[in-house]
Amino acid sequence: MLLLPAAALCCLCSALVSMAADLIQDDASLTRRVGGNVSFSCGGLQQCGSYMWWYQKKDKDTFRVILDINMNSGDIDKSYNHPQRNDFSAVETQKGWELELKTVKEDHSATYYCSSCFTVWTFGPGTKLIVTEQQVVTPVVSVYPAAPTGRPEGSSSLLCLASDMFPPLVRFSWKRQKENDSLEELHPAEGEQLELRETGHSTAILFVQQQESSSYKYSCYVKHEGGTVKAQTEQELPAAASCPPEREPADLAAVQLTDLSFQSQCRVKLLLLIYTVLIVKSLLYCCGLSLLMIG
Repeated sequence: MLLLPAAALCCLCSALVSMAADLIQDDASLTRRVGGNVSFSCGGLQQCGSYMWWYQKKDKDTFRVILDINMNSGDIDKSYNHPQRNDFSAVETQKGWELELKTVKEDHSATYYCSSCFTVWTFGPGTKLIVTEQQVVTPVVSVYPAAPTGRPEGSSSLLCLASDMFPPLVRFSWKRQKENDSLEELHPAEGEQLELRETGHSTAILFVQQQESSSYKYSCYVKHEGGTVKAQTEQELPAAASCPPEREPADLAAVQLTDLSFQSQCRVKLLLLIYTVLIVKSLLYCCGLSLLMIG
C-alpha cells in the first residue's frame, strides 16, 4: 500500500520533528455534520515551489497523500491510491489552494495538512475535521500570574487557561501594551510559550525576560472554531524569578504550594519526554518505510 511518495518520506521525517510556521492553516478544527461540506485553507504559499500536497492523518494511522497540485498549471494529481481520493477536490482562492469535501462522511474525521517544499519540506500546523452533531462551544478564558517556582532564571511568567469549550482544540497568542501606547502583538522571539493540553482545558504559560523597569500589560487571546476569545482581565508580569527567602518549617501552606509546583514540573517534563519518544518512533517508521520502498 503506497502511503507517501518515496521522495517525500525522508522529507517528512524532518518535517515531523519541526513543523515550520511558513504555511498557514488558520483553523485548528472544523466541526461538521454528516452530509455537510467543508474546505481546508492553506496560506503562505507565495514563496513555495511549483507543487503543494494535501495529507490526511487519522488518529491511529500514518500520513497519507490525498492529492498534489501543480500551482503553475492548476493540474491536480490523485494517483496516490488514497481510498477516499474521489471524495476530495481542490480549488484556488485568494488565500491559496483549498482542499474541498462536498459531502462529509463520518470516516472523514481526521487532521488535514498542507505541505510544500521551500529549502526544506514544510508542513502547515494542520486542521482537524470533527464529524459530530454536537454544537460548537467557545472557551472560557482566564489569565493569572504564574507561580515563581520552575521559571527560568530572570524571567517572569503568566498563565492563560482556556476551558469548557468544544471542540477542545485552541491556539494561544499574546498582545502587550504600555501605558498610553497602542496594543502590539508579542513576537515569538520576545517570549517563550509552553502549552499543556488535558481533558477539558488547555493552558499556555508565557515566559518573558523582563527588566524591572518594564511596565507592559499582557492580554491572552484564544483562537477557537467558535471565534477568538480575549481573557477578561489584563495582567502585568510578576517580578522576575529570584532565589526564594528562607522559610520557617512551620510555613506549611508554602511547603504544600512548592510540592504542587514540583509535581507540575514533573508532569511537564514527562509529557515532553513522551512527545519526544513519539516523534523518534515516527521518524524511524517513516525513514524505514522510505528505504523499503526505494529498495
